Amino acid sequence: MIVAQITDLHVRPTGRTAYGRVDTNAMLAAGVAALEALPRKPDVVVATGDLTDCGLVEEYKVLRALLEPLSMPVYLVPGNHDRRAELYSEFASDGYFGNDDGFLHYAVDSHSLRLIGLDTVVPGHGHGEMCPARLAWLAARLEEQPDQPTMIFMHHPPFRTGLVDMDNINCRNGESMAELLRRYDNVERVVCGHHHRPITTRWGGTIGSVAPSTAHQVTLDLVADGSPATFSMEPPGLHLHLWSPDAGLVTHGVQIGDFEGPFPFVLDADYPGHAVRVEAA
Repeated sequence: MIVAQITDLHVRPTGRTAYGRVDTNAMLAAGVAALEALPRKPDVVVATGDLTDCGLVEEYKVLRALLEPLSMPVYLVPGNHDRRAELYSEFASDGYFGNDDGFLHYAVDSHSLRLIGLDTVVPGHGHGEMCPARLAWLAARLEEQPDQPTMIFMHHPPFRTGLVDMDNINCRNGESMAELLRRYDNVERVVCGHHHRPITTRWGGTIGSVAPSTAHQVTLDLVADGSPATFSMEPPGLHLHLWSPDAGLVTHGVQIGDFEGPFPFVLDADYPGHAVRVEAA
């Protein structure tokens, strides 16, 4: 099974750019085309928040149109740039969102790898949170199928990354979430967005990871005392999470763009590997 993860799409109204320079809509369209062009298409796509830039009704309609070419199921969770009501209004008909307690989280049990999507949004704030109510919901889902291999996906990382300005607005109450996850050995990965960079860490008895944005990337500074977050136009990307019972979950980084190749590996005639070494008797 392949789970494609796209994140931090920051979709804008048609004809508008993000931050006055990033054509996020065109970049998402390129990411969708890249997924459809893969030799082996993903079984599902998860989009881990900041689906839109401002949470506007118009932006969610543009988002739906941009995702329409995908031939596999797509599961969304909100980020701090999103608005729950507007997101739910546009995508509730897809049938997977729960909304009974006001949070847009859910579990998907129709694949060999169980998927649990978490809503970490704190309206009006950049940081996220796994509050007691959300932790209780997650605990109940994990207890339902404690032996089923599971991937959790969410927007805000609940672990520190060294990007100080971004860590200041990550998911609060991460230690409580880590304590919960340590009770279950079936959680293969916790995958996140928000930080606009590929990041991997050991956390909560499992692996935590962050995928790059399909658009702009947060500048990699790792300055210990922090500095204002900025972005750069590094190559956009996504993650492919390959699940198999024998190997577990393996994550591949994919850069989005047009690159030369593929080419065969043709070795020079004098390549040393061609020579037969004769050992002296």
